Amino acid sequence: MKKITYLSIVLAGLAFASCKKDRTCECVSTSTAPGSSSQTDVITIKKVKKGVAYDLCESTVTQQTAPTGGYIYTSDCKLK
Repeated sequence: MKKITYLSIVLAGLAFASCKKDRTCECVSTSTAPGSSSQTDVITIKKVKKGVAYDLCESTVTQQTAPTGGYIYTSDCKLK
């Protein structure tokens, strides 16, 4: 009986444990301007669940058009 009680306590503890850990978000920025090169930035999001980190990272995809020259600047982020 004690083994079943201990086992159920351990399983309950695992069920309520949060999977919060550091996550890495990698953003690649590019431009259509002449002579420009792509730039990669790595951002660490600390102690969050994977779903929250995904929302924070993947929601930072941007695209802008410069008012002069019409060059397009893009930033695309992916959770690693």
